[in-house]
Order: sequence, then structure tokens, then C-alpha cells
Amino acid sequence: MSDEQEKAGRDNRRNSKSRRGSNKGVVGGVVSAVVILAAGGGAVAASGMVPGPTGSSNVEVKQADVPAGRSLGVCPEPARLVTGTDVDTDADFSPVSTTATSALNAVVLSNPAGTVPGSNVTSLDGKGIARIAQAPASTPSPTPGPPVLAAAVASITSVTSPAVVGADPIGNEQASLSANLSYSATDGDLRGMAAAQCQQPGNDSWLLGANTALGRTAVLNLSNASETPATVSLDLFGAQGQIQAPGARGLLVAPGTTRSVNLAGLAPNESELAVHVRSTGGPVAGTIQQSALRGLVPGGVDFLSPGTAPSTLQVMSGVDIQDAAAVQALGGKPGFTDAVPSLQLAVPGSSDAVVQVKVYGANGERQIPDGGVVTVKGGTVASLKLDGLPSGSYTVTASSDVAFVASTRVVRGAKADSPADFAWSPSASRLGSQHLVAAPRAGQSFFSFGVPEGRATVSYAPVTADGKVGKSVDVDMSGGTTSLIELPATSGGAAVAGYVVSAEGDPVYGSVVLRNKDRPDVSVLAIQDAADGLRKVPVTVGY
Repeated sequence: MSDEQEKAGRDNRRNSKSRRGSNKGVVGGVVSAVVILAAGGGAVAASGMVPGPTGSSNVEVKQADVPAGRSLGVCPEPARLVTGTDVDTDADFSPVSTTATSALNAVVLSNPAGTVPGSNVTSLDGKGIARIAQAPASTPSPTPGPPVLAAAVASITSVTSPAVVGADPIGNEQASLSANLSYSATDGDLRGMAAAQCQQPGNDSWLLGANTALGRTAVLNLSNASETPATVSLDLFGAQGQIQAPGARGLLVAPGTTRSVNLAGLAPNESELAVHVRSTGGPVAGTIQQSALRGLVPGGVDFLSPGTAPSTLQVMSGVDIQDAAAVQALGGKPGFTDAVPSLQLAVPGSSDAVVQVKVYGANGERQIPDGGVVTVKGGTVASLKLDGLPSGSYTVTASSDVAFVASTRVVRGAKADSPADFAWSPSASRLGSQHLVAAPRAGQSFFSFGVPEGRATVSYAPVTADGKVGKSVDVDMSGGTTSLIELPATSGGAAVAGYVVSAEGDPVYGSVVLRNKDRPDVSVLAIQDAADGLRKVPVTVGY
């Protein structure tokens, strides 16, 4: 650790209480909004039940400011080998390999006036790891004209535990922050590549792609970065319906800790497993470390991250397909059914969902078997193979009149006796303006953008390690197509630490695809929502 990081650690430890207090502001802002709305609702209800006195009137509806909270991203720990038995739900770990490397990459963007917010990296319990940017002494107001953007970046290697990346609001606007954890190994049972976005904690999320069949290991990691204990309940869904597991209820995650749950202890021998994570008390960040081992041959590793909430439309980009003939031949071998690309769908409710699936490549829509229609029974998980598609990068859309969740598996490596890797691309929201994307420093990085219908323009500007935001590149896209864009490692002589991405026109969806030239490694990071600006809620006051 550098002298600057050590100093930041001492500063953060001295200010631990104040920082943890500022983290509470994220939850506090939400609670304030609920109280305001409840008060307004109470006033309306009372006026409707009791006749008002003569001359009573309502004041014009106003917009009440809700203070912006601190931006937080909770990063998982690097992949580790599970040593516990399948009977236990709490997992034990051991070091994974002699070549495993990991890095935490973070980018914090300034406001339009070029002021970078105070930001840092801490452990889950608030201990300082590194400072990203010093809190500004003042916050100048933006001047008329184009925004003058700047950034602060951090890259931390040899990560050993979960971490929290945080940035203070500027004025009454939430800071724009992006961070991710990347992992890579060339030996051991967890050979391959895995990456995950550092996610905003929440109380409700869905994780798809878990597999507890023979040779597969799925470990759910639940991290609580708040000061409030979290009580977590898991709803587990498989191909035959919801799985009743008594040990899935009332899981306590203490403040500043991570709880690891071996899903084989709750739902053994499930090759298609969806996990609904619900928490009360403190919010949690959940990821699943998923790995495969076919005999003595490593089958890959990935971090399964939450996608969008149940909806009647789900879209996934960054779906990388290899040679169809080789993939189909591999998938036909015993033990390789999960070595082919596929779309996984889960329906939370009791109603069946008839899902229409469409796939868009570089040259337009591609036909898939059975017209892309699949019926998923309520409360179950089903998959649709995508192994018949020509090689290329695709965007997958799935729609139904019943809400569902979805994720798409991507695979690399087509030889049964050689190591392979896989990744899951979760469903994502459409792109808007000024999404911040942290870029891992190792391997090859690509943007994958998909426009299902209409026409759109995507722009992306590099953010370099010296904090400069470069000139943006515009990409015009026709509807029904996907563009895969390789990203350079440097810009203007400095290493690229991230990108600012914006989109205009019809809906665009995007992700970052990670690969290695010399190995069949792959990982996919969905582009997260942009930071919220000033929030206001309507308040009705009567007298």
C-alpha cells in the first residue's frame, strides 16, 4: 500500500463514525421521502372523511426537496475455493491458486463545474483502505455552457475482502460513481475470469444462473455495509417449482460483515436455480460465486449479479456466441449441458408466462428454433438454448404479458479436455445520459450496444487514470442490431480507467465484455443506471 493510501487509512479511521453516519444518509433520504408522502396521504384521507369548515382550501401542490444521499458501491471479495461440505449452508474457503490476481477499479465523476466529490474505499466495517478524492473546500456553481468534467480514479490490487466505494453528494446532487472487482487465474479449480459491478445495497434483488449439480458450486455472498443488522430470506426457484428450504429464512447478516451461504445445502442438485433475496433492517448486496469442475478440468468461474426487477420486458447485451457447430458438439457430451449459451427465465408468480424471445446481431435479427417462443410455468425456471446462432455478439430481448426475470449465459472454450469459462449477462435498463463505467485494467474490453427497434446514437468518452475526461465518440445504430466495439487500453498516453456513456433516440442497452487473447476467458458487466440528480416529491398541504 502506498504512503497516500496509508494516510488515507489513518484519516478514514479517525473519521470512521462520521463516515458511517454519512452512509446512513442514503437510507435516511428514502425514509424521509416515505414520511413526507405518508403525511400528504394522511392529509388527503382526513379531508375526505371529515367535512372541512367553511372557507377551507388547499394550497397549491409544491415540490419538496429530498436530500441526496452518499453514493455507495459494495464490491464482492475475489473468488475463493469452497472447502465446506454440501450439507452445510455456511461456506468455508481456502486460497484458490498460485496465479490468482484481483483488482478493484473505481471512478468518481465531477459535477458539471468540474468539482470532484470527496470519496474513498473502505472495508465493510468502515476501516479506511484508500482515498479516491479529498472533499472539496468549496463547490462552485456550474457556469453557462458545456459542462467541464473531471474525475478521480483508484485501482487497488491484491484485494482480499469485500470493500465499499463511497462518494459524498455535491450540493443536493448524488455523486456519479462506478466501481468493479475483477478476478483472473490461470491454474486451480477456479481457473478463468470473473468480474462484478460494485452494487448499491438494497432490500430486494434477483440472482439467476446458479447451479448446484454435480461438479458445480454456488456460494451466495451477502454483505451488509450499514450500521443496522439485516435479516435475509431467500426464495429459491428451480425447474420443478419453488424449493422449500427451512434454512433459507431469517439469515442474520451483522453490520459490517459478509455471510456466505453454500446454496447446495439449501437446494442440492439443481442445474437451474434462481434466488430471490429479500432483507429487512439493513440493506444488503448479494452476489453468487458460481464455478464448474468437470472431472479434473476447470469449467470456469463467474460472479452472478442482480439484474433488473421482474418485468414484462427484459433485455441482455454482450451475449458472445462461438462457432455453432463446435458448441453444439460440445453440448451433446455428458456433463456439458451447461457449456452452451442459453437464456434463463424465472417467473415469480403463479401465472404461466408465454415468452417471446428475439436475438439481434451485427446484421439484424436472427431466427431461433420454434420461433423463439417458450412457455414458463409460474413459480419455475426454464432455459432456451442459443447454441444454433452463428458466431458473433448479440442482444437478447424477452417479452411477455406476465412479469419475469432473465439472464443469459455466455461460454468460451469448445474442447472437452481443455479448460473453459462462462459468464452470465443479467438483464439491464435502457441507457440514458451520463452513465459512468469503470474499466478493468487487464485483458481486452469491449462495449456491446444493442438497439432492438428504431434508431439511436450512443456516445462514450474515455476517463483516464490522471482524471481527465476525453473527447466522446459517437456511434449511430440502426434498430435490430448489435455493435461490439473494442476499447483501447490507453488514451492520450494515459491508461483508461473508465468511460462516460450516453444514449439518445430509441432504447439502447449496453454492457462491457471482458476477454483474454490467449485464454478462453470471459466476463460480462451490465452498464448500471446513471446517478440520480436532485430528487423532489409532491407534497399537498391543506388548512
